Amino acid sequence: MQIVFSDQAPAAVGPFSQAIKSNGMLYLSGQLPLNPETMKFASDNVTGQAEQIFKNISAVLAEAGCEKTQVVKTTVFLSDMNNFAEFNTAYAAFFEEHKPARSCVEVARLPLDALVEIELIAEL
Repeated sequence: MQIVFSDQAPAAVGPFSQAIKSNGMLYLSGQLPLNPETMKFASDNVTGQAEQIFKNISAVLAEAGCEKTQVVKTTVFLSDMNNFAEFNTAYAAFFEEHKPARSCVEVARLPLDALVEIELIAEL
């Protein structure tokens, strides 16, 4: 098992790692829409927040030696399911033709009152 850390993604806001490599898989912790330089939200709308999360995810994937085409499963947490269609547009733009398995759930509240959080599993 190996801890993965990228200084191009925000530091964890709790006692956890950005990602863990284990047995040929990468387990990426839930990413928030934080700009890694300011540790503040990049936007106050779901599209802008999703785009920042995808930048953060890309940085951690790169640090782990992975590409987005190796992502096998994502879990998306939305604070409001009314943002589902808008989020899907940003999600599709990031993953393009690659379509990992996915779950998407509405939650009562996310850390720091984010609108969206994404965790994923990738194959190394």
